[in-house]
Amino acid sequence: MAFQLTSIQRKVFRGILAVAAMVRLLSLGSYPLADTTEARYGEIARLMAQTGDWITPQIHQGVPFWGKPPLSTWLSALSIRVLGVNEFAIRLPSFLLALLVLALVYFIAVRQRGQDFALVATVVLALSVLFFVSSGAVMTDPALLLGTTLSMVAFWRAMTAKKSRALVWGYLFFVGLAIGLLAKGPVALILTGLPVGGWVLCQRQWGHVWRRLPWFSGLALCLALSAPWYYLAEIKTPGFLDYFLIGEHWKRFMVSGWQGDLYGNAHSRPLGTIWLYWLVTALPWSLVLLASLFRKEFRQKVGLMLRRPDGWGVYLVLWSVAPMVFFTLAGNILWTYVLPGLPAFALLVTELMLPDQPENSTRTISPVPGLGKIMKVAVTTTLLFVSAWLLIAGQIVPAKKCQKELVAAYQAVRVEEAGVLIYLFKRPHSAEFYSRGQAHLAEQPAEVNRYFQNSSNDYFAIKEGDLRRLPTEVRQRVTKLGEFNGYYLLKEKSRYDGEKYSRQCPESLGGFPGEAGS
Repeated sequence: MAFQLTSIQRKVFRGILAVAAMVRLLSLGSYPLADTTEARYGEIARLMAQTGDWITPQIHQGVPFWGKPPLSTWLSALSIRVLGVNEFAIRLPSFLLALLVLALVYFIAVRQRGQDFALVATVVLALSVLFFVSSGAVMTDPALLLGTTLSMVAFWRAMTAKKSRALVWGYLFFVGLAIGLLAKGPVALILTGLPVGGWVLCQRQWGHVWRRLPWFSGLALCLALSAPWYYLAEIKTPGFLDYFLIGEHWKRFMVSGWQGDLYGNAHSRPLGTIWLYWLVTALPWSLVLLASLFRKEFRQKVGLMLRRPDGWGVYLVLWSVAPMVFFTLAGNILWTYVLPGLPAFALLVTELMLPDQPENSTRTISPVPGLGKIMKVAVTTTLLFVSAWLLIAGQIVPAKKCQKELVAAYQAVRVEEAGVLIYLFKRPHSAEFYSRGQAHLAEQPAEVNRYFQNSSNDYFAIKEGDLRRLPTEVRQRVTKLGEFNGYYLLKEKSRYDGEKYSRQCPESLGGFPGEAGS
């Protein structure tokens, strides 16, 4: 059943999509990489581009990163090689991956309900909060999203397309699985297998699926694309497979507060929290859908859609809820885990909010409540995204959780090349990225003394709350230069009277809280 917009409505939706895409593209380089996720993956990509090691991602120089497969890192490292080390280059692959996902959603929507329906569905997805944010964020989820979306679209086309084209779509289904395996690992198989298996079970299509998908050659293609990296990674750094497959794919999800995480902390949350994450990350459309459920005619349409003979409605529902169903019982979750279901949710919202129209009808439809609501919400959301970008780009809302300003301040005041920057107790990933790997780390107070013994005047960075951990003799030998996002930048004093450094900091710089002269 086709759906038609008026020419004005069509222009409005195209304009919304263009503005949203332009704002996201222009925003890629307008704010620094934030700790922990963006800066961590940005530094991993920078190290890959610098070292040329395309097998083993490194979280620090010479330290392997076993937490995720390298597809996202490969893309960001290639972008760095072309565009240099900057925020735009690091984030650009996520934006391009998001465009591919939008193209897949548009394609499947055209095949189901026509171009105008596809336009609206694409706008709904583009303006979902999590999709918009992730389309320019440095993380592994956009690559996983491309893999799962390709597999889900390809599976549906393999089931419904002409037999001559079903084979191609069948192979693309397995290509999508390979992308997911290289993006985030075996979880991609689960997030695809749950909705596909559920649909086959509900529709009793076992024989049709067996005949339409090239199972043996398709699985061989999937393994040929993904398995070589896993093999090479284990050979190069033994222990990777045990940590990644057992730790990251069993203990992380099943053991609340998992203590074996080598690269951070397990994100322990009450069971079922993933549904609250969905409510927030699927905004504004999650609220639109929930509010519409109070209308009787809307609930009737839900029922009709779920009873469609082709199973399209069931397919969308299963695809939409698969991430939440799987992660409901997970001990450790992140809000980004909702992302693989958002393309289906966008299609589902559009199906339920827009009217049906006979395919051979030539009349232009009159405005309907559902379409009007989508348009109003889309315009409002676009304006909010534009406003947020202007506030960030104009530095009206300062960037937090980032060491770019501190590193820049150090580079600006450093007098002698030998003076290095040392982070005390903890070194954020953004410090490594923006210093191009030149920021040192002293994890214990005693390690500071060796920097005092060299001939250069060094610089130190320390979190405000950790200042009390410094011994008094160390605090007497440094001067505070400034405070940046909760971190102090300190400089080693150059004057020494034979017994102790002056505790009085220069008046223009100020002292430490609670000290004389502060």
